[in-house]
Amino acid sequence: MFSHLQAAPTDPILGLMAAYSQDSRPFKIDLGVGVYKDEDGHTPILASVKEAEARRSRNETTKTYIGMAGDPGFNAQMDRLSLGDARALTDSRVATAHTPGGTGALRIAADLIKRCRPDATVWMSDPTWGNHPAVFKAAGLTVRDYPYYDAATQSLRADAMFDALSKVPAGDVVLLHACCHNPSGVDLAPEHWQRLATMAQTQGFVPLVDMAYQGFSTDLDSDAYGVRLLANALPELIYTTSCSKNFGLYRERIGAVSVVAANAEQTVIAKSHLLSTIRNNYSMPPAHGALIVAEILGDAELKAQWLSELAAMRDRINTYRHLMVSRLREAGVERDFSFIDRQRGMFSFLGIAPEQIQRLREEFGIYMVGSSRANIAGLNQRNLAHFVDAMATVLKP
Repeated sequence: MFSHLQAAPTDPILGLMAAYSQDSRPFKIDLGVGVYKDEDGHTPILASVKEAEARRSRNETTKTYIGMAGDPGFNAQMDRLSLGDARALTDSRVATAHTPGGTGALRIAADLIKRCRPDATVWMSDPTWGNHPAVFKAAGLTVRDYPYYDAATQSLRADAMFDALSKVPAGDVVLLHACCHNPSGVDLAPEHWQRLATMAQTQGFVPLVDMAYQGFSTDLDSDAYGVRLLANALPELIYTTSCSKNFGLYRERIGAVSVVAANAEQTVIAKSHLLSTIRNNYSMPPAHGALIVAEILGDAELKAQWLSELAAMRDRINTYRHLMVSRLREAGVERDFSFIDRQRGMFSFLGIAPEQIQRLREEFGIYMVGSSRANIAGLNQRNLAHFVDAMATVLKP
């Protein structure tokens, strides 16, 4: 079975992680891997998570299965976190299941689309998260892209995007990033979401919103603006969520997939197919991360603590966006990096050449992927000066 195989290509991010870990230079900087890091370069366990975990450990009485949809308390809390008071919730038009991470949620969404509409094409922004195309292709779906990021202006290609999406036929799926677009950091504004809602209504395509970073841009409600607008405006919607970033639960692999149908009766039917899809994949989701999140969101004191910790992570990232721009300017770098300060989330394209990226790695121990996508959270007070000096050197004319 295996003797004829050639080695599968290494994922660029995983390869970068391996190269970074083998680098013995003390001044090395990791701007590649997509995880939040604090001032010590560490991905911490939130205090609210530690307390919730301790409570669960004391009070948990069984390790039996929790059902294909996962923990009902977690699902209900995530519905409120994602949709607020959207009418779709009060009208019983939402079905949610918790999944093994946000990637698991996307794969369940992909398999559900394949089951419901096998010939559907999934349209994705150019660029998008590197694993998006692979997940949907693995489910047997056709994938196409639409214009999104303008590298020349470091901004949204709005006209080109809407022109392309105006040609998407009924029954196709359009994948959208709720906030903190990965990898560009360029987000849709409210007026863009409103126009997308009108187009989806008129043309009949189904939006699929990936919300992996709620709370990392502005605040929980603002970051969910697009999802809530579409849930209220459209008869059908799919969205996925992740607790990796905003709860720091990376290795617990906890996310959710939600479907919004036209009415309560159709939602019940859609949920039956959602659960059947889950049964065919992993049968039952892991419980631990979901129970932690449910504990936090269901307790006023813990939720307030979590909101404070979430704000601190968000503010730290935005602070380093500002510091990067100002320090590069102070170092005499002529290129304008002010777009970094306007973007949101952990990622931005620096827009530097491949040979400059290579020099940063080889000469200065600064690691980022070949597209120049940088994780701003990888910067801190100890390494910022080294980063700025290195950038100033490789950008010299």
